[in-house]
Amino acid sequence: MINEIASFLGGSEHWTGPDGIPARLVEHLQYCAIALLIALVIALPLGLLIGHTGKGTAVVAGIANSLRALPTIGLLIFFVVLISPHIQGKGEAAYLIPAEIVLVLLAIPSILSNTYAGVQNVDPAARDAASGMGMTGSQVLFKVELPCALPLIMSGFRSATLQVVATATIAAYVSLGGLGRFVFDGQAQQDYPQMASGALIVALLAMLADLVLAMAQRGVVSRGISGRYARNDGASAVEEETETEEVIGARRKMSSAS
Repeated sequence: MINEIASFLGGSEHWTGPDGIPARLVEHLQYCAIALLIALVIALPLGLLIGHTGKGTAVVAGIANSLRALPTIGLLIFFVVLISPHIQGKGEAAYLIPAEIVLVLLAIPSILSNTYAGVQNVDPAARDAASGMGMTGSQVLFKVELPCALPLIMSGFRSATLQVVATATIAAYVSLGGLGRFVFDGQAQQDYPQMASGALIVALLAMLADLVLAMAQRGVVSRGISGRYARNDGASAVEEETETEEVIGARRKMSSAS
């Protein structure tokens, strides 16, 4: 099987044309980018509002958990049946819109939950200090709470990205493109090397996306919050040893003086 997968990925005919790997990869990335952008526009402001005010946390947590439990294929078929009859004759829109709705619903819970949890977990002393300096509620949110919550927000966005990249293959289930074409076409043709190659490309794409976002997180999150430049153990040990010697020397001087 490994040799057959390598043969499929190494074949030049699979890297050219509208059905080649690069074209399918671009389609897959487009589906993911659209869904993540829409989910971010919806979930980020809502999560900031809930985390800042503390209102609606229980309701949103229940909705987010419910969205995580929805079956994606079943939900996709439901939206296709519901929406596609009303937008026939507009190309791929009849299937693209339902697919994007499913991916957006899949991405929202992670971003929403991590956003309001990150804001709620901000140190109350930091909020009090900001309020004591005369900051308004919005200034406290955007200058104190949001920067402190960024690590958790980025973690939620990374989780949503992994889920969307892996699940965007369902677009091919309703005759769209993307990397899912290799999986579903391979299944229909009983071409298992094609199926395995498509799954492998999706897995590698998800890992690469997470790596890129991890690097972006290092650049976006403040050094003081992330603690990346904390004192290392070796330096701490040297300083502690020096401090101990100074204390011992001071005690000897005090004893000799007495």
